[in-house]
Amino acid sequence: MEEEKESEQNDQNTLESQPNSQPTPLSKNAQKKLLKQQKWEAKKAEKKAQVKEQKMKEAERKRKEWEERLSSCASEEERLKLIESRRELRKERMEKRAEEKEDKVQRLSKAKEFGQNIVIDLEFADLMTNSEIHSLVQQIMYCYAVNRRCTSPGHLWLTGCRGEMEIQLQRLPGFDKWIIEKESQSYIDALQDQKENLVYLTADSETVLDELDLKKIYIIGGLVDRNRWKGITMKKASEQGIQTAKLPIGSYLKMSSSQVLTVNQVVEILLKFVEIKDWKASFFQVIPQRKRGETDSEELQGVDGEELENEDDPSDKKKRCIEVRSTQ
Repeated sequence: MEEEKESEQNDQNTLESQPNSQPTPLSKNAQKKLLKQQKWEAKKAEKKAQVKEQKMKEAERKRKEWEERLSSCASEEERLKLIESRRELRKERMEKRAEEKEDKVQRLSKAKEFGQNIVIDLEFADLMTNSEIHSLVQQIMYCYAVNRRCTSPGHLWLTGCRGEMEIQLQRLPGFDKWIIEKESQSYIDALQDQKENLVYLTADSETVLDELDLKKIYIIGGLVDRNRWKGITMKKASEQGIQTAKLPIGSYLKMSSSQVLTVNQVVEILLKFVEIKDWKASFFQVIPQRKRGETDSEELQGVDGEELENEDDPSDKKKRCIEVRSTQ
């Protein structure tokens, strides 16, 4: 009898010690977000599979085409010449790629001394979720890719690069080989001897950026904030006693309801302006048309007749926001 009572008591204690197994029900808003995320992931996986299938088909087509060319050779000598010609073509392509890579390395190395300094402030990681940090990491990857392609690349800095932010950046293929400044310190410490040249870009500033100064170091807030942290970069810059400025977007564009830019869009706008010295053209070539609101077609044609870029910017599609807002 005593054993039965002891057993019942143990069972009761076990039940009391177990956490509530019933999951917390999601709100309607959370359910919508989850469904949207699931649909996006499914669509992404489907697109990836389609791209892979297309590549396999293309490789198979080329393989068959090559075999047909070989089989059509009238003699063994002709066949060997065709094979040798293909080898030479591959060798030329590899040499060209190597030259292009070396040229990019030289341009980026030169930019460390002569390029426009652009800092991405990564000290806001504790205000973001892991998925938001992941989104910012993707934007940084786009920044580096755009800078590598530039004829006049900038000198990029990542400051406050530590913790979860650093962990996720280290997962990027080849990140250790990036020609970019990586600082675990804040920009205010890493660049303390140039504090008078620091300029934080924030739409809350009253100073409009008319020109880029090579002596200045422009800082972009790396914050995927979804509008939760309005004014945070302006407050930070004011407390640190450094200069602030805002891009002259309102002077050239009437933004639509989505009045935020991703980190990579801001970096690309700065790099484009360094290249062409034209704010209007820089905005029109980088900011997606859907963000520009109503725009006259004649005005579009007046921007050097160039095609608009970044219409399908992945980081923009996710509607990730940073603390760089346009002010009209």
